[in-house]
Amino acid sequence: MPESWVNSAERTGSDLHLELSASGSRRAAVSAALRDAVRSGRLTPGTRLPPYRSLAADLGLARNTVADAYAELVAEGWLTARQGSGTRVAGRAAVPAGTARTTKAAHATAAAAAAAGPAGPGRTAGEAGPPVRHDLRQGSPDASSFPRTAWLASARRALNAAPHSAYGPGDPRGRVELRTALAAYLARARGVHTSPEHIVICSGFAHALRLLFGDRVLRGPLAVESYGLGFHRSLLEAAGTPTVPLALDEDGARTEELADRPGVRAVLLTPAHQFPTGGPLHARRRAAVVDWARARGALVLEDDYDGEFRYDREPVGAVQGLDPDHVVYCGSVSKSLSPAVRLGWMVLPPHLVGAVLAAKGEREAWASVLDQLTLADFIASGAYDRHVRRMRQRYRRRRDRLVTALAAHAPHLVPTGIAAGLHAVLRLPPGTEASAVRAAGRRGIALDGLAAFRHPAATMPAPDGLVVGYATPPDHAYGPALEALSAALRPAGGR
Repeated sequence: MPESWVNSAERTGSDLHLELSASGSRRAAVSAALRDAVRSGRLTPGTRLPPYRSLAADLGLARNTVADAYAELVAEGWLTARQGSGTRVAGRAAVPAGTARTTKAAHATAAAAAAAGPAGPGRTAGEAGPPVRHDLRQGSPDASSFPRTAWLASARRALNAAPHSAYGPGDPRGRVELRTALAAYLARARGVHTSPEHIVICSGFAHALRLLFGDRVLRGPLAVESYGLGFHRSLLEAAGTPTVPLALDEDGARTEELADRPGVRAVLLTPAHQFPTGGPLHARRRAAVVDWARARGALVLEDDYDGEFRYDREPVGAVQGLDPDHVVYCGSVSKSLSPAVRLGWMVLPPHLVGAVLAAKGEREAWASVLDQLTLADFIASGAYDRHVRRMRQRYRRRRDRLVTALAAHAPHLVPTGIAAGLHAVLRLPPGTEASAVRAAGRRGIALDGLAAFRHPAATMPAPDGLVVGYATPPDHAYGPALEALSAALRPAGGR
């Protein structure tokens, strides 16, 4: 049976896994194992091998044995050796014909995918169509605006200050530093009433839903707004949780309909800024849904996905502040910082904390401790507030540019839901949504029609509209994106 070795490279070199045959000489076994690693593509051209002394020590062989194997492969053309550059896999090292064909095919597929661009609205990946040049889909902040310098400074401070225990097994709730910072921030900025003991760190809102419903901490059916993310509905359905839609109007979800759903014990809402139609949940309905939860022993799930970004109105506090015992408040940094920072949080009623921690289970489901420590410092130092204020001003300017462009080139369209958030809804004449999405696609614009977010069981009227995200493009690309959008939406015969 072949022996497997992994070198530790304690002083120099890189880790290298080799399988040595038990038969024949040790030098021949090393040579054969290295040839196989190159042939299979595991060691690619240019890869630097560990010094023969290090590899010999890791394999438990004499130095000369590994040195002779290296010399043999250099002579055969598999490796190159230069003073100061070490021993590397040769650029002309052979690759099996099948591998080469597979690689070429993969490159061709990747090139085709790159040319086609990401799947646009109404178009699946790989389907023919113009490349996406302007990304106006909702859901992502401007990636170029990530506060790299401030984040790095927080990371350095946090890692230097962290106790040794932070680098071992910890609390499944999440790091106490982050939970403490969040408790103070959410109380100040969002009107949330909690303590660090009732906050559980997760990887985002989807992870929160999996924890709550995937392990039956909560059971369906779950009432949801008639418009929302289909991804969340699919996740819930996969967990065996049916969803029941509530109608929407200008005051948000019609929470009075909950009285007609006796089997429902939980409702999911976006009360600060209904997604995607926009607008806050009316104060009367906020109070009514809390009264319903108290009377029925039910729960309100509050998705505060972009509550920090408001422009033309006073901040709308969290529903959780009305009754912390009947509201699960969820938030994340996906909109405020970046979806690449996989950190979110649940503010739980005390009686749910133990069940959620049991559902969270093994450490593999925990968010990165290093990111938690960094975010804790980022919030506590005031850098998070400064970043949110800066981005709020930037996104407000972008929203204003969108409104101005529409007024000049498509005055028949009125943007709605623009007092807060990172997207607008453009209401369209009945029956024109699909053609408007296609017209945008022909100009390389990626955006979504309102119908894409409609619950399949919704019975309320289905207005036509476009959901236009104004946060994603970097500053230099936003102007051209608006020009393309204006051209796509300009009335027939308009200039």
